[in-house]
Amino acid sequence: MRRWITIMLPLVVLAAAVYMRVESPVIVHELRLKVFDAYQSIKPREFKPDETPARIVDIDEESLRRFGQWPWPRPVLAELTQKLTNAGAALIVFDVVFAEPDRTSPARLMQDWKRIADPSSLDKIRVVSATLPDHDDVFAKTLSQSAAILGFVMFDEENEKRPAKTFGMAMLGDNATEFVPTFSGAAVNLPVLSANALGEASFNSVPDSDNIVRRVPLFVGLGGQIYPTLVAETLRIAQGANTFRIKSSGASGEQSFGEKTGVTAISIGDFEVPTDNQAAIWLYDTGHQPGRYIPVWKVMEGEVGPSELEGRVIFIGTSAEGLRDIRSSPLSTAIPGVELHVQALEQIFSGELLTRPDWADGVEVLGMIVLGLIIYFGVRWKRVGATATAMLGGAAAAAAIYASWYMFDTQGLLLDPIYPMFAGFVVYLVTTIQSYMQTESEKKQIRGAFAQYMSPDMVAKLADNPSLLKLGGEMRDMTLLFCDVRGFTTISEQFNAEELTAFINKFLTPMTDIIMERNGTIDKYMGDCIMAFWNAPLDDKSHADHGVESAMAMMARLKPLNEEIKAEAEAEGRKFIPLAIGIGLNTGVVCVGNMGSDQRFDYSVLGDDVNLAARLEGQSKTYGVDIVIGANTLVQLTDKATLELDLLQVKGKTEPVRIHCVTGDKDLLESEKFLQLRETHIKMLAAYAGQRWDEAFELLDQGRKEMVDVIDLTVLYELYEERLTDFKANPPGEDWDGVFIATSK
Repeated sequence: MRRWITIMLPLVVLAAAVYMRVESPVIVHELRLKVFDAYQSIKPREFKPDETPARIVDIDEESLRRFGQWPWPRPVLAELTQKLTNAGAALIVFDVVFAEPDRTSPARLMQDWKRIADPSSLDKIRVVSATLPDHDDVFAKTLSQSAAILGFVMFDEENEKRPAKTFGMAMLGDNATEFVPTFSGAAVNLPVLSANALGEASFNSVPDSDNIVRRVPLFVGLGGQIYPTLVAETLRIAQGANTFRIKSSGASGEQSFGEKTGVTAISIGDFEVPTDNQAAIWLYDTGHQPGRYIPVWKVMEGEVGPSELEGRVIFIGTSAEGLRDIRSSPLSTAIPGVELHVQALEQIFSGELLTRPDWADGVEVLGMIVLGLIIYFGVRWKRVGATATAMLGGAAAAAAIYASWYMFDTQGLLLDPIYPMFAGFVVYLVTTIQSYMQTESEKKQIRGAFAQYMSPDMVAKLADNPSLLKLGGEMRDMTLLFCDVRGFTTISEQFNAEELTAFINKFLTPMTDIIMERNGTIDKYMGDCIMAFWNAPLDDKSHADHGVESAMAMMARLKPLNEEIKAEAEAEGRKFIPLAIGIGLNTGVVCVGNMGSDQRFDYSVLGDDVNLAARLEGQSKTYGVDIVIGANTLVQLTDKATLELDLLQVKGKTEPVRIHCVTGDKDLLESEKFLQLRETHIKMLAAYAGQRWDEAFELLDQGRKEMVDVIDLTVLYELYEERLTDFKANPPGEDWDGVFIATSK
């Protein structure tokens, strides 16, 4: 019986792997995308500023400071458009939607003047305002005299608004509306503006499940119709073309074997662009390149050379954080959304396209089967053990990786090596499983090692499948937590050694339960400090959420715990000192595994992001908040109310980090009072970073009023008041980047 298990088990595992690959669960898909990201990190697309057809005229922080908050009056945009046209711009593309009338138009201002102006002066105001043009008409006239494309945005809330169609559409094969990303409603431009633009297009991006934009759609769907995105429409108008030709499965020359497999290519003028089945092109990232950007204020003040604008396609978009058009790309965690469109346009013009052909899935499955069978029969023939199996698996993995990389490097093809690699390790996996089934002692060892700092359920999973545990070290994206009791020295002076041990255990026990209940792993206890982490040894896709939820639950548990401690103190006739804690969390790639010596080791983590998490815990007291998180943790959070604290250079680091505090759950996040406070807070920080001290003071006072009955930011705002007072008296200089250097841990 055992012999038959030895023979059949590798084949059963291989068959299961093939089935899993065909089904392609989310985790497999995400892993494949990470591999493609890694390839781009190794060999990014080269940015050639002199050859790129486009530039981005950027509504940046400095432009907002000079021209006021967004949205700007339409005459300002008309002036910008006119200056670009005069400079020889071939085409002006707005990554902005103008869905509402300009509120600064004279006729609309008149409505406000009626409420505040002296009645005797209203007639004079009315006469003067009647002579002034409507601001939207001013902008529309300028658009009519320029080559311009307007943007619109689609969303999932249903409405009846539809963009104007100024293009023709020819579909070859299956109806493309069945495959493109589809939305329920749209925010469209004012009719007077639409009528005077050469075209309109969607500026929607469609990120993957990890919120990284890897593909830029050329078309999106709405109400049974499809519309071009900015990239496609720009390409059409730049060539003077009238019609898009969309080629899908079922078209002549397309081998779909009777199935609807999706879009394959799009023809626009002289360009035929291969796409994925959803009519999107894969982003071949250069990383964020400042050379693409020209600030608006420089254009308005005539500080831009003619070579930067003449003959180019000019995209108007924003990098300002407050305008919320920041995305993540394979090589950048924070990139203005407009840059995605520009990079896609660059790729099409240069021909540097990444493709994942429709035959890729079949080749990957076949490669997996072939490699798995080669290793299986090789091991059976040579009658070798686990070591030789590992060597064969390593060779198969290396071959799969090399083939995948070679096709990327030379052909721009995206082929997944992960599953062929998995097939290469099938025999090795089976060998280790069989060995594991023969020795129960290993299971007991795992249970004994991890029962101290993992939940029983997680220990059981790990014991049942030790292959999930990588003995030694591995690099993982993890969330780290540090929790420390404030003023513990004062508390400890009340107790002898035995009493102090009992007291600290009363605190550590419920806090540990909270962490373990949310898939956390206790790394160690350091006196009154708890160190924990998520996403190891078991995978936890929501590790950032689980870490922050644990921190919030720990803060909530503190109140009933203090009530228990108070009752005990009163019963024992000693002074009650309430427990207060600070928590710091950070997310990043760290090394996790068995650390120590041959005689003694612990399952622990090492890395710069671990140190940063410890530093953030220390900053919780400085900023007067309970929970401090790093920027990487914030990016991965869902449905949590947060506020930015500072751009801080913590002790021991040379690079600044943007830190935030967690203030509540989804209910607080969606409350009007919090949203208003957050908006004021963001404006205050922007004024602070922009050295607009008086404005920052006003916003600080406004925030103090708005925080009542929401959250307590007293310490934080006192800290900023001190800084503002000092900076106003002693300005930091024009080259100040807004970074505050921490002097304490």
